[in-house]
Amino acid sequence: MHAHIPFSTDRLDGLLDASGIDVLIVTSKHNIQYLLGGYYHFQFDYMEAIGISRYLPILVYVKGAPDKAAYVAGRNERDSVQNRIGAGYWMPPVVFGSSTTVEAMTLALEHVKAVATSFRLGIEMSFLPVDAADVLRRELPDARIVEAMRPLEKLRSIKSAAELDILREASERVVASMMDAVSRTRVGQSKREIIDHLRRAELSRDMIFEYALVTVGTSLNRAPSEQRLAPGEIVSLDSGGNYRGYIGDLCRMAVHGAPDGELVDLLGEIEGIQQAARVPIRAGLTGREIFNAANEALARSPHGSQMHFVAHGTGIVNHEAPRLTASGPIPYPADDADAPLKAGMVVSIETTLPHARGFIKLEDTIAVTASGYQAFGDSGRGWNPISS
Repeated sequence: MHAHIPFSTDRLDGLLDASGIDVLIVTSKHNIQYLLGGYYHFQFDYMEAIGISRYLPILVYVKGAPDKAAYVAGRNERDSVQNRIGAGYWMPPVVFGSSTTVEAMTLALEHVKAVATSFRLGIEMSFLPVDAADVLRRELPDARIVEAMRPLEKLRSIKSAAELDILREASERVVASMMDAVSRTRVGQSKREIIDHLRRAELSRDMIFEYALVTVGTSLNRAPSEQRLAPGEIVSLDSGGNYRGYIGDLCRMAVHGAPDGELVDLLGEIEGIQQAARVPIRAGLTGREIFNAANEALARSPHGSQMHFVAHGTGIVNHEAPRLTASGPIPYPADDADAPLKAGMVVSIETTLPHARGFIKLEDTIAVTASGYQAFGDSGRGWNPISS
């Protein structure tokens, strides 16, 4: 059984032990997908609401005893589970029958009480509905409840070779989709139309389109709108495309016609910051050193005082561990800023310049290796031309 489990049980057990957790009750779709090696029930890929409640899958994992794990599935999930098992992938014993959050938690706790001797429970507080939490408090009133987000996040932070291959492919497909969208973009088209080009391009590459943050011209507004591209204007394309559960998140630039000298210089400054931030990346480096290198480059740049640089972890979740700064666009504690990076971690680095010419940005995906780094989807970094 252990040979087929798609994550390191020893690493997870150590993280749980350090957090004072004996039993995990996992309720987030992303962590269940990770712990089950990519499995998810297709019916609720878009929305969880159904009937009078919502779909709530639950995975129970007992520290040091993966054979005591169980997966609580929805009533209509049997076919999906059978396909998964039939394909030879790991799946713990499955408990079918839930159609509400209360039923799902009731079934999960029946299993917990049958297999656990200690009730130090790790839960994902941001992903546990109130009515299911009420069931937990009622059925196990003396249980010690611990937030499980951090150990699960740290488990996911070091990617396997297979995960890195998926992230590389996700990144390359996003950039290829952007180039496809640029080739279809014309003067007079709206941001909604440009985003639709990108959506179709990602879907054609077997990706799930998650989002696109697009600017046109001098506007810094990145939301979809009817704003239309005028001759000579620039376009920023920042998109997250999901490939087999992992997010390709990159940003590239385009311009109608040939870029003038000022635009070339501005994007060149941003490229300089991006490359400077890459130089020190390797296993053993602390995340703070990435920011030190970027800040030194910003200090030398003519527009450095106007630019914004950030580095963050990425994978199944955008802005996951390693968490390297507390002052980025998504606020969270910089718990990993002074911890050594490890081979297999993946970091997004991005430099943004809100300028009178428009919103200019590059965002890259960087995998940490023992001796340096690998950049995924590293093409299309200059001004990509939009035809008339």
